[in-house]
Amino acid sequence: MSKRLQIILGGLALAIGVLLLIENVLHISFWQFCWPIALILIGVFILVGPRMRVAGSQINLRPFGGVKRSGNWSVGDEEIWMFVGDIRLDLTEADIPPGETTIRVIGFVGDLDVIAPPETALSVAATGFLNTTRIYGQKQDTFVSTARHLSEGYAQAESKLHLETLFFVNDLNIKQA
Repeated sequence: MSKRLQIILGGLALAIGVLLLIENVLHISFWQFCWPIALILIGVFILVGPRMRVAGSQINLRPFGGVKRSGNWSVGDEEIWMFVGDIRLDLTEADIPPGETTIRVIGFVGDLDVIAPPETALSVAATGFLNTTRIYGQKQDTFVSTARHLSEGYAQAESKLHLETLFFVNDLNIKQA
């Protein structure tokens, strides 16, 4: 079974299990509330979504599928919105502009791999219901919280990359080139 399929099936099984547990403990039929809750969340997203965006960032919608970037590419402020997918960002030959550049990834189930050169100043905030983060070989599993990492000398660096993730189930792996 592929890693991606394993994450998808595990996330779906977890979500359904949580919903069934809530239904049994509270003796309510949760399923009758699913559509109204979904509509409320869509409405909140429409109203609050623009305020969550980084000013001037590019929006990249990928409901299913992935994003792969490698070679010589320009890094810029960007938001990637997805339901389920894989993202691979190879920064070894990328052009990171001076100042702080923010990449925000938001989705339900995701697998995010980043390859960064040692000189890259990196700030990471990975938030989710279930997070597995491996940053330069150090593994951290979190449950309903945020895993954070800040490179040494980040504040003084000329070019900085700030990576934010918000997922229900997330597997984040950052390696050095």
